[in-house]
Amino acid sequence: MAKEVGGFIKLQVKGGQANPAPPVGPALGAKGVNIMEFCKRFNAETQDKQGKVLPVIITVFTDKSFTFIIKTPPAAVQLLEKAKLKKGSGVPNRDKVGSVTWDDCKAIAEDKMADLNAFSVESGMKMIAGTARSMGLLVKGTPPWETNE
Repeated sequence: MAKEVGGFIKLQVKGGQANPAPPVGPALGAKGVNIMEFCKRFNAETQDKQGKVLPVIITVFTDKSFTFIIKTPPAAVQLLEKAKLKKGSGVPNRDKVGSVTWDDCKAIAEDKMADLNAFSVESGMKMIAGTARSMGLLVKGTPPWETNE
């Protein structure tokens, strides 16, 4: 028989660096999850993504057992890596702090395709470009769909 779901916990944890300190410990402890067991399993699964911020959705069952799904890094984090910046603009409509290319947007969209609410890579690229603009990044070049005319 299927286990009864007790709740969900959404966290953003650096790959291979989960530990019982906040924010992981208090969030899991509140639901009665074995914190060390989660940390060991998460760190084992994310050894190849050391230091990258990874969203994780933890499904907690009523018997205090759990499963988790690791998502791809957030688009904002990937955009900052591509632009080689620490953070986005405080006033994105006026102050532009860096730039990315449409090729960067395509690479990020292809990486995140499973987590995006889009059917095609082209529409995923538009979403990533919108995120870039809202962070104060310029998207350089002409979009690939405009050059095919």
